Amino acid sequence: MRKILFESLAKAPLTEPAPGEADAEISALAIQLDHAARAKLGRSLSIREVDAGSCNGCELEIHALSNAFYDLERFGLRFVASPRHADVLLVTGPVTRNMSEALLRTYQAIPAPKWVVAAGACAYDGGLFAGGYACLGGVAAVVPVDLYIPGCPPTPTALLKGLLALMANGRARGPL
Repeated sequence: MRKILFESLAKAPLTEPAPGEADAEISALAIQLDHAARAKLGRSLSIREVDAGSCNGCELEIHALSNAFYDLERFGLRFVASPRHADVLLVTGPVTRNMSEALLRTYQAIPAPKWVVAAGACAYDGGLFAGGYACLGGVAAVVPVDLYIPGCPPTPTALLKGLLALMANGRARGPL
């Protein structure tokens, strides 16, 4: 044990490399998204994320948006726990029979104007789970979708670009 302790003190710490030039693109995208959200909504963009039955690959990339590397909170983007506080419903995974009612109720609880974003290949058409006994298919089988973000899983940068495209071009849906 003592040997391991001394070896760990002698080695350099394992950390992420310092942000480079590619991260300037991420910062610029996040700033554009914040300005677009404030112009359309008068406030920052609030996102409610729902896993409708995925393998959690997309969730890992979505959670990366909140880590210290991307840190979307500094640009006014935030994930909220209640759908009543959300502007965007971000759905991952194919919609399973067990989650279809919960997804529909979450959609109905979000006040207008609202957007629905389906992130990942499974959210588009069911992915490799399509045709299974427990899978209803993509998100559009249960709720109307405003934007699809492709990828398996989509990268945090692709998610950020998708949200910016939604704010720039999307029209929010009113109540059902």
